[in-house]
Amino acid sequence: MEDVLSQLNDAQKKALLQTEGAVLVTAGAGSGKTRLLTHRIAYLIKEKQVLPYNILAITFTNKAAREMRERCEKMIETGSSVWISTFHSMCARILRTDIEQLEGFDRNFTIYSEQDSDKVLKSLFQEQRIEKDEIKKSISFHISNIKNNNLTLDEYEKLYGHLSIFSQIKKTFVGYEQALKRANALDFDDLLNKTYLLFTTVPAVLEKYQNRFKNIFVDEFQDTNKIQYDLVKLLAGKYKNIFVVGDEDQCIYTWRGANYSNISDFQRDFPDCKVFKLEQNYRSTKQILNLANSLIKKNKQRLEKTLWTQNEDGNLPEARLVYDEKEEAEIIAREIYDLVSNKGYKYSDFAVLVRLNALTYSFEEKFLAYNIPHRIYGGFKFYERAEIKNLVSYLRLFINPKDDVSFLRIINLPKRGIGQSAISSLQAIAEKENLSLLQTSLSISNFASGALIGKLDTFNKVYLSLLSEAKEQGLSNFVSNVIKKFGIKEAYSSGSEEDLNKQLNLDTFVFATAEFEKNNPDGTLLDFLESITLVSDIDTMDSENNAVSIATIHSVKGLEFRYVFIAGLEEKIFPISRAYDSQEEMEEERRLMYVAITRAKENLMLTRCRTRFLYGRREYQIDSRFLKELDLSRGRDFSEAPLSVGPKVYFKDEEYSKPETKYSYNPFKQKTKFQEYLEEKPRNKVAYQNGMRVSHPKFGNGEIIGAYDQFVEVNFEKIGVKTLISEIAPLEILD
Repeated sequence: MEDVLSQLNDAQKKALLQTEGAVLVTAGAGSGKTRLLTHRIAYLIKEKQVLPYNILAITFTNKAAREMRERCEKMIETGSSVWISTFHSMCARILRTDIEQLEGFDRNFTIYSEQDSDKVLKSLFQEQRIEKDEIKKSISFHISNIKNNNLTLDEYEKLYGHLSIFSQIKKTFVGYEQALKRANALDFDDLLNKTYLLFTTVPAVLEKYQNRFKNIFVDEFQDTNKIQYDLVKLLAGKYKNIFVVGDEDQCIYTWRGANYSNISDFQRDFPDCKVFKLEQNYRSTKQILNLANSLIKKNKQRLEKTLWTQNEDGNLPEARLVYDEKEEAEIIAREIYDLVSNKGYKYSDFAVLVRLNALTYSFEEKFLAYNIPHRIYGGFKFYERAEIKNLVSYLRLFINPKDDVSFLRIINLPKRGIGQSAISSLQAIAEKENLSLLQTSLSISNFASGALIGKLDTFNKVYLSLLSEAKEQGLSNFVSNVIKKFGIKEAYSSGSEEDLNKQLNLDTFVFATAEFEKNNPDGTLLDFLESITLVSDIDTMDSENNAVSIATIHSVKGLEFRYVFIAGLEEKIFPISRAYDSQEEMEEERRLMYVAITRAKENLMLTRCRTRFLYGRREYQIDSRFLKELDLSRGRDFSEAPLSVGPKVYFKDEEYSKPETKYSYNPFKQKTKFQEYLEEKPRNKVAYQNGMRVSHPKFGNGEIIGAYDQFVEVNFEKIGVKTLISEIAPLEILD
């Protein structure tokens, strides 16, 4: 028992030792909640003789679930038997076993991504001749809202029946549900809703899982939505041993249904629950915590708590005001380059956090110029790339032959001469015969003759031959054969850099299947497809990958970095403009800023631009109100600010002027460490000249169009003009 308790503080121990009944823990950022959860699981197993089989732990990302599982396995030999997963993974696992007790579905169902769902909706919009984008977006929102709030269509009509477009919402919702059932497919919301429906309509199934999960843990409880909370309440309804950990100050997902009022509802629904508060922070310095506390106290809808730490005071947070987004990226790139070169930092110690995806481009471009390895999160993901989705669609058809969305995606890729006319004929036959498109294609000789049979013949033969071999091959070999026999790589054979990258991405996918196969010897193709369908952006973050993270704040929830840069602190960007008319939305923006600040362990820099090019135009910017609330805005003497943020971050308006040249502008009127480093370092002996032909390992061949003292501009053949630092750019002069 000493091993389990020795690493916990007094507040954590009190929560851990409350082993029966409902427990609510309000845990501030960096307060060791994962440690508490895993130690409590170990304590129940070691000291209370609870079977691992009877424990369920739910969190919000696969990454967090994996880390929790690894910690449990280190502490207890039977830790791998604890069911630890996300809500969606838990529900998918339950449905793979029991969904056939719901009419119209079988356990080989496809999980539709947002893009797959959009294709179904697009078809329904065309049928109803709905053309206005704002109406389409509104209908899509309401369909998801119905599911997230766990309402029937009749219940939803009582709330929103007055809307002028409600008849269209209703018709589209009914058509959407029918289309998914025909395809034996569920969207992400359905994973939760169909599980709830299963529990409420088949009592024996609910009782089976209640008896199994006698002890339930829920992490990030503030991020649960209505349906997630209802599921937890059902599962815990018999034994009422439920332990939830949350922090309303970090509730940043209300836009997708998260409801921090679940914290107060929990105390109402479990009236005997015990409440504990974790306020000691193990992550950040005192200076960073002071900043975070002073900000979040401006919110009114919260439980009162103040984070504190025994960590050192640490460096003063910095606020930098720069001319434009290029200068903003330059300042941050210099700081990272200097600290990695001279102070022993790793690139993975840094994160650049932004409110909007659109702000990442300038950092990506500047980091390329400095040769700084980086990865972008919160934007385009590997499994959302077109070539990967095409391959996934092929693979889905071997699991679920009713998946019409996947069939339509790949039937003419690579080109098979199957145009819209042939597809329309196929769809008409499928509808008449009540078959899926794949089933119709495979039996097309029974329904058609001539050209249509010929066009589908090759596809049908390859599909059937692969299907007959599927059980005899390993997963990665099967995927390789699908790529080879369907000629998928030939669809990207132009020889362009873009197509070469797509072929490499297909190879990476095969490697991913091999890794899955190695780690899951009994894993099936269905298991693999489910694992990648449910993957989130944060799950791909690898601490062993030495690269700077450029990320939206939403995508780094739960992570920490030695040095955090929060960029774009300007009104209408952060906070975002849509929050201006709503106190609730503005408080969520403030919570988002709080989350960003509390990702930092040792150093924090906040930046904002005087002008920024965004949405097709350049505009002058004004300070984010969060800078004002933190006493970090222009117009104050920061040396007198309560948080003692140094005077070097204070600039008067008259200090600013448009840069005289592209590269010489220094908004700080002082030499940076990076500039001093450049002056001390021996010059690169290569004298670049205009007109020289050069080669770059990433950008390919190009011609120098501008040679300067410290910089060189190169017009690359495939990607256009890039500006590189001459001393560190890996350029090879071509003969």
